[in-house]
Amino acid sequence: MSEFRQKCIGKKSLVGSFAAIPHAVAVEVMAPSGLDFLCIDWEHAQISRDMIENMVRAADVHRVPAMVRVPGHQPEAIAAALDSGAQGVLVPRISTAAQAEAAVKASRYPPQGERGVGPGRAAGYGYRIPEYLAQANARTVVAVQVETAEGLANIEAIAAMDGVDVIFVGPGDLSVSIDAIGAKGADKLNAAIRTIIGVTIAHDKAAGIFCAKPEDIAQWVAIGVSFFVLASDTMFLGAGAAANYAAARAELARDDRR
Repeated sequence: MSEFRQKCIGKKSLVGSFAAIPHAVAVEVMAPSGLDFLCIDWEHAQISRDMIENMVRAADVHRVPAMVRVPGHQPEAIAAALDSGAQGVLVPRISTAAQAEAAVKASRYPPQGERGVGPGRAAGYGYRIPEYLAQANARTVVAVQVETAEGLANIEAIAAMDGVDVIFVGPGDLSVSIDAIGAKGADKLNAAIRTIIGVTIAHDKAAGIFCAKPEDIAQWVAIGVSFFVLASDTMFLGAGAAANYAAARAELARDDRR
């Protein structure tokens, strides 16, 4: 078992971030920050399939585990992400136990799953297939994202599915799906998230959630969440630019007053 998967299923507190800028340079800038992992956002960012591999390669250089949020739960996308060398996948919009099972099967080789064998980067371009097959199932993190009203209704069955390592809450999509947007829906959304987390932990699975800012983490770690995706490279870039611009303007104002 890889150290990353061992930490995930062992519920060690992990803080990662989304990598949404479609270039290896952004990964190389983020990787030395101390983050426990990076999640390349193939679902929402404008990242091409060949760029995924370069971004995973950049993370490997800095020995930071990279996983990929795939664009849906199609087996082909999951296979492509794992063939690139990613240590896991985050599969979005999982609303039923059948979808969770399909995500597991697409992520694992037989007899645990149905992933196809190919000569990708992960298997040394065909030169290390036997070695890779021997360890891939134990090393691959399978995280499923519950973010719909249907997923909330089916959380017991999803959490009971063998092979799922992490159940990850997507607060944004969940708030839309259950009609709990904004301040008026805050209590309803909070209750739904707590239900998902509670059921996940009851089934001895690791619970994860997206947090836009560090201050959001405390309320969730208090109820057992151990897997956090904190903001993204684009969010950090924007916040850093805004903060430094404000600081520069403050210095200019101070100079004007002298």
